Amino acid sequence: MRRRRLVPLLAVSLVATLAPALATSTAAAAPAAAVPSVASSSVALPPAAQGAALDRYTKQKPKWKRCESTAPAAFQCATIKVPLDYRAPGGKRIDLAISRIRTAEPGKRHGVLLSNPGGPGGSGTYMPLALREELPKSVLRKYDLIGFDPRGVGESSPVTCGLTPDEEEWLRPYKKETFAKDVAWARKVANKCRAKAGATLPHITTRNTARDLDVLRAVLGERKISYLGYSYGTYLGAVYTQLFPGRADRFVLDSAVDPARAWRGMVQWWAWGAEPAFDRWTAWAAARSETYGLGDTPKKVDRTFWELVARADKKPIDLDGLLVSGDDIRSGMRGAVFSPLTATEAFVELKKAADGQPAAALKLTAFTGNTGAARKAADVPQDNMTASFWAVVCGDNSAAWPRNPERYRQDAIADKGRYPLFGDFASSIKPCAFWNRSVEPATKVNNKVGSLIVQNEWDSQTPLPSAQALHQDLKRSRMVTVLGGEGHGVYPSGNACTDGTVTGYLLTGRLPAKDVTCRATAASNADARQNRKQDELPGSPLPERAPDRF
Repeated sequence: MRRRRLVPLLAVSLVATLAPALATSTAAAAPAAAVPSVASSSVALPPAAQGAALDRYTKQKPKWKRCESTAPAAFQCATIKVPLDYRAPGGKRIDLAISRIRTAEPGKRHGVLLSNPGGPGGSGTYMPLALREELPKSVLRKYDLIGFDPRGVGESSPVTCGLTPDEEEWLRPYKKETFAKDVAWARKVANKCRAKAGATLPHITTRNTARDLDVLRAVLGERKISYLGYSYGTYLGAVYTQLFPGRADRFVLDSAVDPARAWRGMVQWWAWGAEPAFDRWTAWAAARSETYGLGDTPKKVDRTFWELVARADKKPIDLDGLLVSGDDIRSGMRGAVFSPLTATEAFVELKKAADGQPAAALKLTAFTGNTGAARKAADVPQDNMTASFWAVVCGDNSAAWPRNPERYRQDAIADKGRYPLFGDFASSIKPCAFWNRSVEPATKVNNKVGSLIVQNEWDSQTPLPSAQALHQDLKRSRMVTVLGGEGHGVYPSGNACTDGTVTGYLLTGRLPAKDVTCRATAASNADARQNRKQDELPGSPLPERAPDRF
């Protein structure tokens, strides 16, 4: 049976033995006086008062129960409370949904391994189930696996903006004739979010989620936590190390976000990263022109691609009732070209469809997207993933988002010239242009906490330089680079070099003496391509791969 890659993408109650220490540290990590904003009118409490107020959270005793009647008995869920605003911990409380699978060998237990699948907006309560299926048994013996839905997400007091499916579509190409409508859409999304959840959204941030993790650490009775985070989860992990450096044990950050580019810069890097991947694809397809017939030189393959884009702009390609425009082709190829085989097979089938020939639907998913609807709990709003995404992406660092729509127009035009495949999608107007100012400044990550960063060379969501930047920020980190590695999410992949390095660190806590370079295998890259089918992880409410998330 194929090993599923983890991805882009607890039953005795424990008393928090270190609650006083947590209270002091969390107070120190909480913001100082409030930044003037309509988002919050609370006043920060002095540290002593804040610490006492946090006792009600750190001394909770979770009531663990089986998550679902159909789930394994060992998979347990609970809900704890955390403060909405850490500057006013005596105020409103929100839910934090948590889950666990305890080690079957307590005598070999090292501690807890928390995890996050990415997002922002990704539910993580299912992660223990997925990790139990994927991780080596040696690691499973060492840890209780802990999952959680970040604040505002899934079962953790989910936020909603009341958005329609059309309003949730946010990667929009720049066109002169539609830009005014796109500006109106961005303003409408921001206004709907403000109207629906204006008092809550300012507190749905990565910094507060990191504080929630430290409350959870104390509730579990742990002095430190270990952590496995993917994509957005690497940023959450990095922020935790910055706020609580003494509480971080073994941290694995897989497919990493550059903290300095959160978040507009990270979206723009999707366009930057696609260009070398596109050039690699044209060379790969040209070398196999006898098989695929797209051209026998990279220049000819390039011409074949753009000619089809132009054709589809004039007359969209009909894929069983789904019309694919030239913009749709550009958007779909942005992710596909990071795997030359995937891109070639998909483009060949699309070309067949454009010529009126039968096409293989399974190879066209780059252009048709995920046809299966994501499962959500009955009480989770349909737009929750998008609403929580904007809360974090806009609220973490509002200063990164220009306020003038004209700036977005100019950037979109310039970046479409620099990065023809996706530049205008990435740089055009977003709701963050009309968002309230952040309550706190962005987190500057710069510390000496030991951690292991793992990165594929060809990653469509977090390009290699993004991980290299995080490596520089985390002064005592080591980095595993998978040359030729394709796909978003590395560990575990069946690659002995990468899996062995990460597993060794999780088992011993010893980082490699120096950075490690591995080479992708045919099997690990084939697994990454298979992963693009967007099947679901065990118990996951979300598709395994979301091309518009981290």
